[in-house]
Amino acid sequence: MNQAELRVSMAPHIYAKDGTRDLMQDVIIALLPALVFASFFFGLRVLVVTATSVLTCVLAELFWQRANKLPVTVQDCSAIVTGILLAYNLPATIPLWVVVVGAVFAMIICKHFFGGLGHNFINPAMAARVFLQGCWPTLMTAFKEPSQKLVDTVTSATPLQLWQEGTPVEIFDLFIGNTTGCIGEVSSLALLIGGIYLLVRRVIDWYTPVAFLGTVAVFALIFGGPSAILYHLFAGGLMLGALFMATDYVTSPVTPLGKLLMGFGCGLITALFRFCSNASEGVSYAILLMNLATPLIDKYITKRRFGGEVKSHA
Repeated sequence: MNQAELRVSMAPHIYAKDGTRDLMQDVIIALLPALVFASFFFGLRVLVVTATSVLTCVLAELFWQRANKLPVTVQDCSAIVTGILLAYNLPATIPLWVVVVGAVFAMIICKHFFGGLGHNFINPAMAARVFLQGCWPTLMTAFKEPSQKLVDTVTSATPLQLWQEGTPVEIFDLFIGNTTGCIGEVSSLALLIGGIYLLVRRVIDWYTPVAFLGTVAVFALIFGGPSAILYHLFAGGLMLGALFMATDYVTSPVTPLGKLLMGFGCGLITALFRFCSNASEGVSYAILLMNLATPLIDKYITKRRFGGEVKSHA
């Protein structure tokens, strides 16, 4: 028997014709529309921040694997995806040294300390965002106004904060990304284009995103009325989180019911942050908390197909 036939990869053991590299390349393609829209509204510094994040993630992974004499896996493109997602969770005004710190934290602390791809229990990019938010909150909330509104103006007011203050952003501006916010979360249109691409390519399925967005929509209707639904769906990092972060293979459940529970849990926690606390946003914390709950969900939802205990009739 060929030795390769005995090789067992990391869980989940689900057959697919596409490998990790193929899936990651599809995710990169899906993320490109958001990069184009952000570059148009916030300028070329978007590309600088994104390139810095990606390069640091790739070099950090390469350094760790070389230093520990591990197989080099940068060719699977997972580090590139993490770098892009981290950049999308940062404002365009962020100092580049903060980007480097966040990228190293994501790759080394959140990913490779736990064994690398397939073994991390939380989404590295989202964890890095929360880490940077806790360390440098002022830098993480210095958002540049879109060039179509005010040139070279920086503000800390996000669309969700403006909603709380009674001066909401126009829905159309919110939808296309002509507003303040992090690089990759402002344009719901661009994110939906990417999300549809992933659905068509069957890289993700609808369970988690629909449950996530639907739960937030219901709470928005209850607490803010019909006019609040689209606003809360398009504002903040909800669309980015629902389509690209909560659907991460490694840190989300594997069954359809588990994915629905993942989406519902993320939506519920996000809604509690937005409507029942002083915080205007809660997507990051919602996804990380549900990442921690994923093993428990899989334990009680996933059916045992092979083996298992058989009840005795004696």
